Amino acid sequence: MSGIASVSFLARRASQRERVRILYRRALRDTLNWAVHRHLFYPDADALRERFEEDVETIDRLIADGEASYNKWRHPDPYIVPWAPGGSKFNRNPVPPEGIEIVYDYGKEEAELV
Repeated sequence: MSGIASVSFLARRASQRERVRILYRRALRDTLNWAVHRHLFYPDADALRERFEEDVETIDRLIADGEASYNKWRHPDPYIVPWAPGGSKFNRNPVPPEGIEIVYDYGKEEAELV
């Protein structure tokens, strides 16, 4: 019976670790959205890390509280790299029309003519 209980505990612990890891990474990325500069981000990241260093017994309750807090304080307009999907430069330039060939020789075309 104790073998089954320990397997159950280990499975629960693995699930908790995964949920905590996902929550921590999402919260850390969102903290970077709120901070304008890195020197403002680092103290907030340290405070966030301290909130994740807790006892095993209280992890379930803290996970639920943390997910609720994350959803409440999530940035309404997160930073997106301009050339990434959803960014301001993503697919900005139209596709060239059919029949136009783009050659990327970068100066080698003159050597071919000689």
